[in-house]
Amino acid sequence: MKIAVLGGTGQTGQYLVSQALQQGHAVTAIVRNPAKITVQHDKLKVVEADIFSVDSLKAHFKGQDAIMSCLGFPVSFFSGVTGYTLSMSAAVSAMREVKVNRIIAMTSWYTEPNSGTQSSYLIRFLLLPMIRSVLANMYEMEDFLIKNADIDWTVVRPPGLKNLPATAKEFLTHEGFFVPDANGYPAGSTVGRGDVARFMLSLLDGDAWVKKGVAITTQ
Repeated sequence: MKIAVLGGTGQTGQYLVSQALQQGHAVTAIVRNPAKITVQHDKLKVVEADIFSVDSLKAHFKGQDAIMSCLGFPVSFFSGVTGYTLSMSAAVSAMREVKVNRIIAMTSWYTEPNSGTQSSYLIRFLLLPMIRSVLANMYEMEDFLIKNADIDWTVVRPPGLKNLPATAKEFLTHEGFFVPDANGYPAGSTVGRGDVARFMLSLLDGDAWVKKGVAITTQ
């Protein structure tokens, strides 16, 4: 397939680009700083673009089979985070203009404000409040996608990310804001970035999880 990757210089994005090339996909990495892409491959095209500009994106979206986003934006303690919604709004508008309708985007467990009530004390009362500005904007982005019925979107929600390569572990999935165990509590708290990339790429093979948000982890 031909795929355009947003956030290809990030830690998860680098795994995604590398695995996509290994699987034979033609990859256009849309980045702010091309120098950060060190991989060289016949099927890799690295382009510089403004992720918040429809006109900037649509030239690189044209002819693609799918868009994949691993974009991440930092926590803001003094003002709200807006990068997720603004970049997705531009991406969806650009997709419409060039008639591409499949997008797979990464967010996180616990984007819904009340979804972390079953998490550990440390996560619920320390971690989640610290990153709430990011989770809130991710949730707004997810809601934005739900309202765009003509777009075949999937939101992939992983737990805490570790900088680890892909494994052969089986995925646990749940249509919700975390993956529950048999007792309704979160099944684990971390996953490798390589496995997140592996799951996202697996979605290119069919219609599983189209127009849905899926929480994931590994066994």
